[in-house]
Amino acid sequence: MGVPIDDSKRTLALAVVLSTLAGYVDALGFITLGGFFVAFMSGNLTRFSVGFADAEWAHAATAAAVIGMFVLGCALGAVVVHLSERRRLPVRTTVLAVVSGLLIAGAVAATVGASTVAVGAMLLAMGAENSFFQRDGEVTIGLTYMTGALVKMGHRLAGALFGGPRWAWLRHFALWAGLVVGAVTGALAHHWIGLDALWFAAVLSAALTVTVHLRIDRATRRPQLS
Repeated sequence: MGVPIDDSKRTLALAVVLSTLAGYVDALGFITLGGFFVAFMSGNLTRFSVGFADAEWAHAATAAAVIGMFVLGCALGAVVVHLSERRRLPVRTTVLAVVSGLLIAGAVAATVGASTVAVGAMLLAMGAENSFFQRDGEVTIGLTYMTGALVKMGHRLAGALFGGPRWAWLRHFALWAGLVVGAVTGALAHHWIGLDALWFAAVLSAALTVTVHLRIDRATRRPQLS
């Protein structure tokens, strides 16, 4: 079954907030790792390929490790969705709870100076976050990467020129803009307090978890009175 997806404003708002969170965490990871991403894996794949071709084995190994941890996070998210469905738990709340737990663990690690552990937790969290919008085993809205959103935005713009919906491109632009705003905020926060800025992401994720549980999952499970 998976998480039901629609085109409502609520769904878009959730996607934008989660993309903003991803951009924020990605900026922290990028600065901490000196140019490797914790949410955007296409860039890491390019860095791995260039490092491999130039025999810069440390670069290639770092990129490979980062990609591997992210994939593990994606697998973790998918397992959480599967188990939540089997046990009739609220899927969205459970996925966000796992993401929040990982970000809190990462923030604690950053506070005690274990930056490698913190980055690992960030990678797992960003991979797992992509399972929030999962249906029938497929991710319907990408949250930590925007290439697909930009492609769709371009297609919707072209469609508008030929009589299609005039503003359909805006929803994809909103996702992209959320990631940008998050990344800029994350970079500024890192300049301010370093990797301890991960606490802001952890708090935001935890607050979003509670909000989704109370306002969406709990509401949709409430029996309707005739």
